[in-house]
Amino acid sequence: MKSTYHQNKKGGFTLIEILLVVAAIAILAGIVILAINPGKQLGDTRNAQRSADVNTILNAVYQYVIDNGSTPSSITTTQTEICQTSSSTCTGLIDLSVLTDNEEYLVAIPADPIGASTDGVGYEISSSANGRITVVAPDAEQGATISVTR
Repeated sequence: MKSTYHQNKKGGFTLIEILLVVAAIAILAGIVILAINPGKQLGDTRNAQRSADVNTILNAVYQYVIDNGSTPSSITTTQTEICQTSSSTCTGLIDLSVLTDNEEYLVAIPADPIGASTDGVGYEISSSANGRITVVAPDAEQGATISVTR
């Protein structure tokens, strides 16, 4: 005779088995998220973009210097934010529209991924007394310093 227990048992998982699997998946997901650290990854990505933008601006300024014999007249010895190409007012900002005129050196001035102001691009530029140009990304994340001087 067969036991009635074996005849009536249906296949499936018990509630405790399902809870254990869900808990294991949650623990593994937490470990993976901590290992990946998306906040740091995104900050590193934005800093890489800032570094590329700072170099792009500086290269355009130096190409302008090579072609015209002097730096754009709007660059001062005080570190000041650069004005957006599309801005109608550049009051208190450095106007580098000479670089974007006819798209000769740049199509548009690059803007900081998250630090651009209403009229500014979030990057700052200055010239030393010796004519060395410095472009800075003051909103760099994670304590990074992004500054290029030539």
